[in-house]
Amino acid sequence: MLGEHSLDAIVRARLLQWPQRPPGMPAGREPDAWLRGRPGDPSLSGHPFLKLPGSNRLRTLPDGLWLHFAGTPAEPFCDIFAIEACGSMSNLLEKRARFAPSTQSMLAICPVPWLLAPATAADPTPRWCLTGGLLRVAPALPLALPVRDIRVLYGLKQRHYEGFQDCSMPHPHEYFVTMSALTAAKGDQHPAMRALVARTAANANFLDDTIGFLDTPDPAPDEEPNPDARQPPSAPLPPPPPFHYRAGGKSGPRAGGRVGGAPIVRASWSGPIDQAQSQPLVGPASARVT
Repeated sequence: MLGEHSLDAIVRARLLQWPQRPPGMPAGREPDAWLRGRPGDPSLSGHPFLKLPGSNRLRTLPDGLWLHFAGTPAEPFCDIFAIEACGSMSNLLEKRARFAPSTQSMLAICPVPWLLAPATAADPTPRWCLTGGLLRVAPALPLALPVRDIRVLYGLKQRHYEGFQDCSMPHPHEYFVTMSALTAAKGDQHPAMRALVARTAANANFLDDTIGFLDTPDPAPDEEPNPDARQPPSAPLPPPPPFHYRAGGKSGPRAGGRVGGAPIVRASWSGPIDQAQSQPLVGPASARVT
């Protein structure tokens, strides 16, 4: 069985073949400035990492780290997409704690050698030129960016994946795959993987108006829709049969058809039963009393 260090090495070797943009990530409204920070060229001395403000020792080094540069030179920030391979449940809990929601801010630090290096072996453009206009000149200091949004994809062994899926609830920023999905050849091109990564995009939380019903204009403020406008006129009901009243009968302990000297008037309905409830309980003045 492979150890955790060997498994991490295999995952990083696979992620090194993934593109500069997370596979399947749709384009958003902001400039499309994605760069892969980790894993990177082993010969390079420094790669981007995450840390808390003011800390100079505790750093988070994900197995995979993609940065989306956004904002302006005066107010820059980034969104990150991270991948963590977890060889055990304790390792998963530890890494989940690093990315758990907190009242503290997180910083993404981009070292100067990484910013000055070419984006890829096939593209000699320095990375600082691909930051969406955040840097106008070659940097002399590391670029520290506050992290606006975090999405994390965890890779678990099959038995851990099934157990976590049965009894745990992921946080909104968490996504899970099996380790075999991360170590598969050309896993970034698999439709299921691309569909899962696409769900991590910010615009995935908004309705896609491709069906066009949002183009329907709203009614004018002074024009309220009439709910009865589209209903056909209903046919008038037939006239109900008349009530027939009769005097007499018993009321309580007294008989003779009178209560306090007044005759008791009882009504009988001879029409359909479904129309009885809509008829008045008091008959007309000309009702026949028997």
